[in-house]
Formats: sequence, structure tokens, C-alpha cells
Amino acid sequence: MTSVEFAVRKRSRGAALTVLAAAQFTVMLATSIVNVALPQIRAGVGLSDGGTTWVVNAYGLAFGALLLAGGRAADLLGRRQVLLAGLALFGAASAAAGLATSPAVLICARAVQGVGAAVIAPAALALVMDLFPPGPERGRALGIWGAVSGAGGAAGVVLGGVLNQAWGWPWIFYAVALGTFLVLVACAVFVPRVAAGEAAPFDLPGTATIGLALTGLVWGLTTARSDGWTDGRVLGAFSLAAVLGAAFVLIERRSRHPLVPPRLFAGGRVAAGNVLMGLFGSVWIALFFFLPLYQQQVLGAGPLVTGLGQLPLAAANMLGATLAPRIARRIGATATAVAALLTEAAGMLWLSRISADGSFVTDVLGPSVLVGLGLSVAFVQLTAMSIEGVAKADSGLAGGLVNTTRQVGGAIGLAVLATVAGSVTSAAHRPHLEALTDGYRTAFVVSAAVLAASALLATVMNSLNTKARKTSCSPSTHPLPSSSGSRP
Repeated sequence: MTSVEFAVRKRSRGAALTVLAAAQFTVMLATSIVNVALPQIRAGVGLSDGGTTWVVNAYGLAFGALLLAGGRAADLLGRRQVLLAGLALFGAASAAAGLATSPAVLICARAVQGVGAAVIAPAALALVMDLFPPGPERGRALGIWGAVSGAGGAAGVVLGGVLNQAWGWPWIFYAVALGTFLVLVACAVFVPRVAAGEAAPFDLPGTATIGLALTGLVWGLTTARSDGWTDGRVLGAFSLAAVLGAAFVLIERRSRHPLVPPRLFAGGRVAAGNVLMGLFGSVWIALFFFLPLYQQQVLGAGPLVTGLGQLPLAAANMLGATLAPRIARRIGATATAVAALLTEAAGMLWLSRISADGSFVTDVLGPSVLVGLGLSVAFVQLTAMSIEGVAKADSGLAGGLVNTTRQVGGAIGLAVLATVAGSVTSAAHRPHLEALTDGYRTAFVVSAAVLAASALLATVMNSLNTKARKTSCSPSTHPLPSSSGSRP
């Protein structure tokens, strides 16, 4: 390949990465953009308290339950084709949500948005893996991926506040629809065609059982936040999830073409990465739930000011994700992940010092920057760990799996932390704002403990994997040397 051809190929891959990152940004944006506008959305379409909650839950439920199916469909049907279909569905559902005049239409549109997101996220990540082989280039690509993923959550709060205050809540969805269709056109132009994977039948029984199991689990968790953990419907949802989860394991063992083939976990790194990503996700999603609540309910900030308050966190997130590959090459992947998790834990502990009579500058600014740095670096490293060594034919599934564990972990974490915070607030015999602050502080302390435990677990898992590799290397074998910085 000549230098000119190499430069052209590099520019084309850069353009494709930009577009794929924009697709991921759109998915993350839609996760949080409604948070600061829920009161206005409720009044606009006549939602009840429970219905208002489902404006958020319908999206997250469909997203988390169908990610594995979306990833496998991308592997079997062609990643570019599936990505384009997902973007079209996502954009149409976003426009329908903006046009909604009744609670049923709005909630259904949000659920269809989640279906589209469940297709987009794994297909886009698989295409990034196709374009950038393992090594420094993939590390830089994942750094960009991590920057836009983390920034999307923060940007959603910012954009939601701006659009809601300027033109009203429907423009939150119109803006997402417009952005999605622009990304769709850009994907059609700049993302190269990639051949579909193996000609294998789609595992419909496995897909149905795991999808329904995850639906029951996430529905039970989200409902428990409002109705309590001992509510009959909540316990029934958890029981259904357990039964269907067991059925999924049995189906996968007997299937010739399982939805989640055992070879995906052969190296140990994918399993470890997904466990850690689940713990990490439990804190990530809760952060963008509690922080805006503190700013609005305690500090008295409006939607616009609350949104703008996320900008320092978003900037720190982008900086950390950009630096993550360089740090990993210098000190190793596992050390980088551990340091990032501990940095985020320190930021959460700092946030636990918020007060009822505080301010954004004194109580939120510093810790949010520290959290943003740790969050972004950890996300990049855990994503890389979760897809390391995966065969090209399974890259879509691997992308779906790591997104599933983050989403389900987030649902579990948010349900538990919201319950803990609510219990502390209810038990506090103090003025309302001080009681609310006590609950939020407790949520941040527990989040810090989860992150610290994740850092310890990452160290232990790395040690076990290292011992396993040494044990498997006998004098008669010729083990391949590990690349410096890319494996711990």
C-alpha cells in the first residue's frame, strides 16, 4: 500500500469512526435528555405519577432487554444494514414521541426508541471493531467511543434543559429525530459495507426467553422503586425472570447455534469485563439521576441551569476518554482500570459532602470533574476488556453483551440506590431539604463503596487470569507473548 493510499484509507476510517461515534452519542443522549423535562412532559400529555416514570422506564426496558438480540442480528444479517435499520426506527420513534398527545402514544414511542437503540449500539461497536484491529489504533478508537458515550449522558441533561426552556418539551424529541436522520445519511455515505457473518439460524427460543427474563427483571426493579420490594407484582416479575433465566441456560446448552456461544467466554477476559461493567453501570446511571435532582430539588436550579451544570462533567469525561489509551499503554490495562475506578470513587465520596445550603461551585463542580475523569477512563478500559480476543463473527454479540450488562447493572443500581436514598430521607426527622440531602449523600457513599469494591475485584480477577495463563503454559507448549500495555 502506498503512502497516499494509506492516508486515504486512514481518512475514510476516521470519517466512519466519527459517524459511528455520533450514532452511539445519539443513543446515550436519548437516555437522559428527558430527565429535566419530566414535569413539563407530564403536564403536556396528562401523565399520572406512574406514567411519568414510564417515560424513562419504557426506553430503558426495551433497550436493556433486546441488546443481545440486536447484537446477534448484526452478526448474522450484516452490521451496516442492521445499523441503518436501527437508526431509521429510532428516528421515526423520536418524531412520534414529539408529536404524542396522549400518554399511551408517548410511552409506546419511547419503547420503540429503545428497540432502535438496542440495534444501534451493538452494531455500531462491532463496526468499530471491524475497522480498527487490536492494538493502539483500536485503543484510540475506543477512547473516542468512550468520550462520546459518557458525554452523551451529560449532554442529554444540557440539551434537554435548553430545548425545554426555549421551545417546549416536544423539541427534545424533534431534535433527537433530526440528529438521528443526519447520522443515518452519514452512515450510508461513510460507513463501509461489511460482509454478514456465518449463515446460521437465529436462536429464536433463546432470544425470546432472555428478552422476557430481562424485561421481568428490569420491570420489577423499576416498579420496586415506587411500589416497594415486597409488592406482589414486583415479586412475581422477579420470579418470572428467574424461571426464564433458568430456561435460557437450558435452551443454550441444547442449541446448535446458541444466542450466546460458550466460545465467547473462553479467554476469561470477556466474562471479567462484563461483571465489572455491570457494577460500573450501577453507579453510572444513578449518577445522572441523583445529581440533577440535587441541583433542582435542593439548590433550586431550573432545567437550563441544571443542564449547563453538566458541562464540566462532560468536558472531564471527554478528556479522560481521550487520555485513557495513552495511560493504558504506559501503566497497563488493569492498572488503568483500577486507578480510574478509585478516582471515580474519590469523586463520589467528595459528592457525599453536599449540603442543603450549598451551591454548585462549592458542592458540585470539583467532584463532578473528578467523577467525569474516572468514569470515562474506566468505561474505555472495561469496554476494551469485554471485547478483547472476541472473534470477528461474534463482535456484534460482544457489543450487545457489554451494553446489556451496563444497562441491567444500571437498572439494578438505580433501583437499590433510590430505595436506600428514599429510606434515609423518610427516616430523617429534619427539614425537607436537609432530609433529601441526607438521602443523596447516602447514595453517593454507597456508589463510592461499589466502585472501590469493583477496583478490588478487577485486581483479583487479573491475578487469577494471570495464574491461569501461567498454569496452562507447560514446557512443551509455546505461548504467545502478550503485547505490552494491551494486556495486564
